[in-house]
Amino acid sequence: MLDGFTAWPTEFADRYRELGYWRGRTLGSLLREQALATPEHTAVVDGGHRWTYREVDDLADRLAAGLHRRGFTAGDRVLVQLPNIAEFVPLLFALFRLGAVPVLALPAHRETELVHLAQLSGARAYVIPDVHLGHDHRALARTLLAEAPQLREVLVAGEAQEFTALAEVTADPLPLAGPDPSDVALLLLSGGTTGAPKLIPRTHDDYVYNATAGAEVCGFDASTRYLAALPVAHNFPLACPGLLGTLSVGGTVVLTPTPSPDDAFPLIERERVTATALVPPLALLWLEAAEWTPADLGSLELLQVGGARLKAEAARRVGPVLGCALQQVFGMAEGLLNYTRADDFEELLLETQGRPLAEHDELRIVGPDDREVAPGETGELLVRGPYTIRGYYRAPEANRAAFTPDGFYRSGDLVRRLPSGHLIVEGRIKDVINRGGDKVPVEEVENLLVAHPAVHDAALVGVPDDVLGERSCACVIAQGAAPTRAELNAHLTGRGLAAFKLPDRLVVLDAFPRTALGKVNRRELAALIRESDHG
Repeated sequence: MLDGFTAWPTEFADRYRELGYWRGRTLGSLLREQALATPEHTAVVDGGHRWTYREVDDLADRLAAGLHRRGFTAGDRVLVQLPNIAEFVPLLFALFRLGAVPVLALPAHRETELVHLAQLSGARAYVIPDVHLGHDHRALARTLLAEAPQLREVLVAGEAQEFTALAEVTADPLPLAGPDPSDVALLLLSGGTTGAPKLIPRTHDDYVYNATAGAEVCGFDASTRYLAALPVAHNFPLACPGLLGTLSVGGTVVLTPTPSPDDAFPLIERERVTATALVPPLALLWLEAAEWTPADLGSLELLQVGGARLKAEAARRVGPVLGCALQQVFGMAEGLLNYTRADDFEELLLETQGRPLAEHDELRIVGPDDREVAPGETGELLVRGPYTIRGYYRAPEANRAAFTPDGFYRSGDLVRRLPSGHLIVEGRIKDVINRGGDKVPVEEVENLLVAHPAVHDAALVGVPDDVLGERSCACVIAQGAAPTRAELNAHLTGRGLAAFKLPDRLVVLDAFPRTALGKVNRRELAALIRESDHG
């Protein structure tokens, strides 16, 4: 097992195996099984690529052999920052089969996050596209090599320049020992509620269940044509049930470079897409665009919406406007998933964020004293179960705060539970701004803001927004002449901050409201901003 991984206690692991949650399968086997069963069925579509299961399976084997020849072994971490392109799929399965561990960064991440991830994970390689949406990732790779010396090589999907082209990393397939199902399969990223993202270790055992049980709940089968609209490095489009769930049942994954209607709608029409997943702001955008699009969206049967709460008014529009069923999804990369079901009453479909995937998901809803609240009352959601982690990777201090002594994960989500078991998400208790499903860590942005010479102090707060749910507002106390938002955003971008974390607004104040302990009173600060908006 990886050093720094917190395994499930033996009695729980044994129980999950006895109950049939963990069946001794590896993620690499999901593709192999379908390649043997339906080798000529289309597995992946991306632009000019139209790969069958046999072709993807062979590419994965050849990549695994090529990586092995270059010295990659089980347990090696590989930082992967690929957008929604076909090459992502065989690379992912090649790493699974080799027992190497992909660290899945998002396309939007830049120097700040990537250096942190490379150093924390101990990654030996970095995989990138050459240019994506106008950004040259090879320049980013040069920076990483200078700041994360344990990185030994860079693999590039496309024009490699001084690096190694991913297409050249192939060899004739050879027998590989492969991983144990209890081994860590991949490292996902946390929302980064305090500072930089933490790493979430998911094993083959638990993530196979995550993807395959999700596919069963969603009714996916070989006829499913899933549009990966969100970045596939996200847990939601990767395995809820997403790309992995679709491939596990022999369906077809269609990749789109962006989730914009301009890109996605023609693909839905051309590829007869049946299912996809969006965050609420994108769902609202699609609802608007569907009113005027010439594209035929009639094949779409299911729209999953998650990442943030979808307002009931918008939920009611999905069926009439898009002509498909709505499924609300509430979950976390750390584990627990909740889905509304096709046979739920309409009120549950529109007003709730679903109920747990597994019968043996254990949920506690507690108050500030960690005592369970009365039925129907709002409290923080704590969870443990067969696919919820027991600790972040190499993060002992964070684990002491994020997990109870008896193994429950403190989600930071405020929820209330209905008698049916469905959850309604009421908000967050941690200092993170949920900007349309993208989590903006307050502490990280504040630390970079106060590094600007014109900023004496800074506080980042979320303010309500009809489209994104929340937007971020940087409140600063100036040092000399007050900076503009453009100046601050240029400063943050220069420090390598991802674009979605840049403040949407700037407010310059003389002082911050504070608690009795001298901390910034964020709730009062946000209220002041809202009052000024309506004043």
